[in-house]
Amino acid sequence: MSSSRLALLYSRDQIKCRVAELAKRINSDYAGRDLVVIGVLKGAFVFLADLVREIELDVRVGFVSVSSYGSETESSGTPAVRVPTDLRIAGQDVLVVEDLLDTGRSITALIDDLRGCAPCSIRLCVLIDKCERRATPLEADYVGFQLAEGFVVGYGLDYADRYRALPEIFMLDLSTTCSQPTGVSLSGRVERP
Repeated sequence: MSSSRLALLYSRDQIKCRVAELAKRINSDYAGRDLVVIGVLKGAFVFLADLVREIELDVRVGFVSVSSYGSETESSGTPAVRVPTDLRIAGQDVLVVEDLLDTGRSITALIDDLRGCAPCSIRLCVLIDKCERRATPLEADYVGFQLAEGFVVGYGLDYADRYRALPEIFMLDLSTTCSQPTGVSLSGRVERP
């Protein structure tokens, strides 16, 4: 894929500013409370790392795996949820951190599984809330950016496990496909013509 298929959507500065704003709200909402932050692998790892560094609370961090896309651009509709057995959240306040809220099926399945572990509360923080294909009534408590439609990559977001390392968020033109991305350097920077 050439860099001409990538259009900058959110810059590093915009992302950094928005993450700081989200952390400020989280700090206020959870002041004086124990918080377990759970990142959804793989896409949320970059967002989660930046977010927890901005949170001024003593948080515990855990990870879960939820997948419904594989290497496709459409959800399979049947999410596979894997919650580690050593993730102790009973009686704890839980903040689930996800890169993208799309159909809502995967996160709904995850939250249902986590509720079975008897947490005190569960809230959802998403980098991008993409409402175009929402199939469940789920809404995030903390939202980085709203997106009506389109396919985005970078800052942990991927297309077939590519583009995660880009430091900014780009809209990816999927009108044509190619097997190997081009125009993206190893440093994660898009090479502009």
